[in-house]
Amino acid sequence: MADVRAEVREFLVTRRARLSPEQAGVPAYGGRRRVKGLRREEVALLAGVSVDYYVRLERGNLAGASDSVLDALATTLQLDDAERQYLYDLARAAGPAPRRQRTPATTVRPAVRQVLDAMADAPAWVRNGRHDIIAANRMGRALYAPVFDDPHRPVNTTRFTYLNPAAREFWRDYDTIARDAAAMLRLEAGRNPHDPELIRLVGELSTQSELFRERWASQDVKFHRSGLKRIHHPVVGDLDLMFESMELPSEPGLVLNVYTTPAGSPTADSLKLLASWAATQDERQDDADSARQPS
Repeated sequence: MADVRAEVREFLVTRRARLSPEQAGVPAYGGRRRVKGLRREEVALLAGVSVDYYVRLERGNLAGASDSVLDALATTLQLDDAERQYLYDLARAAGPAPRRQRTPATTVRPAVRQVLDAMADAPAWVRNGRHDIIAANRMGRALYAPVFDDPHRPVNTTRFTYLNPAAREFWRDYDTIARDAAAMLRLEAGRNPHDPELIRLVGELSTQSELFRERWASQDVKFHRSGLKRIHHPVVGDLDLMFESMELPSEPGLVLNVYTTPAGSPTADSLKLLASWAATQDERQDDADSARQPS
């Protein structure tokens, strides 16, 4: 992501290529089209800019593009909310005076930990933009036990998804999870293109996972705000959980994930078993820690 111009170019080219003339409302005359999707001239016409100017934009020169131009591009290319945000982030990163880079947090304040622990019945954890889990309550650690068992530190859900063989069994919708993880990470890369730890993580995943390289090259981006998570837990079996992802206003860049299920559902019963298992695990850990204490 250090080469923002290249990212701009690839993003605009792929968004243009996926949009047919029919979808854009452009008359399609006879003859075979030599390009996939819209032509540059058609994008320029629909966005209300000159062809030369759009060519400059697509070559990666978003610096100085006004909000009205970016809005026109986003509308013409039929970008969704996440893609529109990504385009704006790329434009800011391409500017002559990039905004000050925010370093993703690696810890949380004690008050945030207290909030996590107060949600005793619901699995919950806090992550940063790189998908490092930096705090979790007991149920969160129990639910994501295979993720926390991964020896890599910090605990990272996207690294687990792409590099740990256990992920394919843990995520029942593995293909969707893998696609979304890469898309979310790319969205973060637009916000913080010069974050060295993020660059290192993307490099590691690109080197070791062909699937990640394919997903990353798609240029897809995605918000991850709510939905259904289907998990196969090694202790309690299949779980169907609703999740909510909430940004923490007092902790810029951090997101709180909370998992719930309707009362009386099979998953609710399984979560009770998981809570019992988690309590047993903690007791064993406490006993082991006591045994190591000098007498």
